[in-house]
Amino acid sequence: QVQLVESGGGLVQPGGSLRLSCVGSGFTFSIYTMSWYRQAPGKELELVAGISAVGSTNYANSAKGQFTISRDNAKKAVYLQMNNLKPEDTAVYYCNGRFRLNEYWGQGTPVTVSS
Repeated sequence: QVQLVESGGGLVQPGGSLRLSCVGSGFTFSIYTMSWYRQAPGKELELVAGISAVGSTNYANSAKGQFTISRDNAKKAVYLQMNNLKPEDTAVYYCNGRFRLNEYWGQGTPVTVSS
């Protein structure tokens, strides 16, 4: 059974940091491109950051310099370090794994940035 389980979301004040984690199971994690997406209230799903099987990363313009994606294949985990959070970063964050025609999603973890 394939699973992607996110954790680490929550309520944080503006300027704060959070580290999201996503642990995969039931598939060959190391060969998958792993990504983080987010969906803010009333907005469409958007790509935040991705990391390939060999560790190449890409970021949305809004995430550059603020978020860092990383992976630990031994732990079958992908992380999103989010710094200097702003209210506009409030969203449900989803973990995604993709390899050729196979694609998996986590259930999402909510992040709320508010004072």
